[in-house]
Amino acid sequence: MFGRNKVAMLMAEFLGTGVLTLVLLAVQRSTIGIAYFVAIAVGLTVAALTYVFSDISGAHLNPAVTIGSLVTRRVKVLPAVAYIVAQLLGAWAAYGVYTYFVNSSLQQIGGHFTWRVMIAEAVGAFVFTFVWAAAAAQRLSAGVKGAGLTLGVLVASVASIGFINPAIAMGARAWNIWGSMGWGTYAAGPVVGGIVGFGLYELLFADGGWNFWSRPAVVASSSTTSASARPVAKKRTAAKKRK
Repeated sequence: MFGRNKVAMLMAEFLGTGVLTLVLLAVQRSTIGIAYFVAIAVGLTVAALTYVFSDISGAHLNPAVTIGSLVTRRVKVLPAVAYIVAQLLGAWAAYGVYTYFVNSSLQQIGGHFTWRVMIAEAVGAFVFTFVWAAAAAQRLSAGVKGAGLTLGVLVASVASIGFINPAIAMGARAWNIWGSMGWGTYAAGPVVGGIVGFGLYELLFADGGWNFWSRPAVVASSSTTSASARPVAKKRTAAKKRK
């Protein structure tokens, strides 16, 4: 049921999200923990992790990316659910590692629901996922996704903490699964932004546009390539063979 490839995909999401969460916690809670340095740190981390894991799992590392990919049929339902579970577990493990290192638990920081915070997280996630969708469809470098995350965090941090990632926000104790703390802001906000980011790119800028919902969903390991990009890749492969 679970072959080596499937295990590797889930482990990539688990480790990648864990490392990303650990980096954010280390920088955010340091003496340079201002939005500018946090955004650069997580952007560089995503770029590096994308180079490592993009051919294995697609390097989502963010439930907002996975849900956006699911809505635009870049990934099937069961792999998407498995990805999200692996991401949340990775962030939870990173919290455990960080608190072990600092020998102290973290206080809850989610606070009460406010539309301003939710919209900030949604807009930041929209910026990031729109760039992510474009980079995946056009086969751009991993650095583009990292730059997109940097921009998204900077935008969101104007009015929020600037996680734009429900898994990382959980690892930083901005929300929790068993309570109401932060659910509507640091969990729902990025998901809404991710759906809009992926959906807008597919509708207006990707080949096929309005018909993306009618195409068959692809497997998770192909999530870095949109349906519109695959024919181009095949043509390039055919051209290389002729040479």
